[in-house]
Amino acid sequence: MTDVLRRGRGSLAFSFLVQGVAFALLVTRIPAIQDRYGVSDALLPAFLAAVPILAGVGSVTTERLVKRVRPSRLLRWSQPVVLLALLGVGAGERMVELGVALAAFGLAVGVLDASMNMLGVSLQRSYGRSIMLSFHAAYSLGGIGGASLAWVGAHWHLALWVSYLPVVLVLLPAVLVGSRWYADDRGGAGAGEAEQSAGEGQALVFKWLLPLCLVMTVAYIGDSTVSNWSAKYLQDVLGSSEQMATVPYNVYMVTTLLGRAIGDLGVRRFGAVAVVRGGALVAAGGFAVVAAAPGAWVGMLGFTLLGLGLCVLVPQTFAAAGRLFPGASDAAVARLNVFNYVGFLIGSPLVGALGDLWSYRGAMLVPMVLVLVTLVYARSFEAQPDRYGGGHERPRTADVGRGSNGL
Repeated sequence: MTDVLRRGRGSLAFSFLVQGVAFALLVTRIPAIQDRYGVSDALLPAFLAAVPILAGVGSVTTERLVKRVRPSRLLRWSQPVVLLALLGVGAGERMVELGVALAAFGLAVGVLDASMNMLGVSLQRSYGRSIMLSFHAAYSLGGIGGASLAWVGAHWHLALWVSYLPVVLVLLPAVLVGSRWYADDRGGAGAGEAEQSAGEGQALVFKWLLPLCLVMTVAYIGDSTVSNWSAKYLQDVLGSSEQMATVPYNVYMVTTLLGRAIGDLGVRRFGAVAVVRGGALVAAGGFAVVAAAPGAWVGMLGFTLLGLGLCVLVPQTFAAAGRLFPGASDAAVARLNVFNYVGFLIGSPLVGALGDLWSYRGAMLVPMVLVLVTLVYARSFEAQPDRYGGGHERPRTADVGRGSNGL
């Protein structure tokens, strides 16, 4: 194992962690942001929807940019923009300033998410074994840390900029230093070869990518259901206290972290197809338990199962895209990443509309059915015999390309 690989893996894991912190600090302080800028309840959904829409634009732009610029450089400069945009959200005073800050945050997050996962896929290829889940475990850990910092800010009634400024002052220089050790690898293909492969087979690439796009969408529909509706469901449907209603999302985040922390071992032992199928079944079981729960404690059991099941789907979907298109993995990852935001946009309104028109118990059955669709497309996660991970993952690592220092 080369030092370049080790440093590249560590610096990329830190970037995932920082992104988890930044995103959690934004979404968990939405009520405070709404109060600061006087955003009405009617206008709030437009602001919230703008972020994933612009992130999708950023991801599509990244697909084009990586034909000329290595993903490490895009990650190096997009992550500081995300942190500064977060600070801008906390420091502004007028609604137009909020709009500009959220627009910058959304566009930069799209570039950041795409480039991070591009580097993760290429590092996994160089390692020759599953490590993608460990990066997303770092993101989950960052999310827990960011949510905890947000709780401290809310508990002490700190102004948003007071909560955000110390975090940015610590993390911004840290990510700039850590970015020195990002490692790019195109799986033996030069940038020109990757661009040619993506250009010549674009229609074919998207055709074969569609099953993974569907799985990505379904995974984020499930995730957004938990993040947006778990507290309301426990309190309004299962009759829990307001304090207890805050527990399911925290439990979900912790079990997501635990599942991702050990998930790579499961992939190495049983293969990606078995892990994805198992995750889909556990997640569907979690939704079923939530829908049928007679009380709050059983409901929390269901959300625990959801964390253990959903946590493997997204990292393995990115990894599968890298295996399916080794000559154009950057383009495949960028395009696949767009469906992250599609699922986020669909999930919360879908459950809310079904809950109002039908019932929230019945609404939970819809993401349950959708996540089971993953079983139909599980073969898309199968390792190809002529690529890394065929049967058993190869025991030796490939040489990695130049670190981003020399670019």
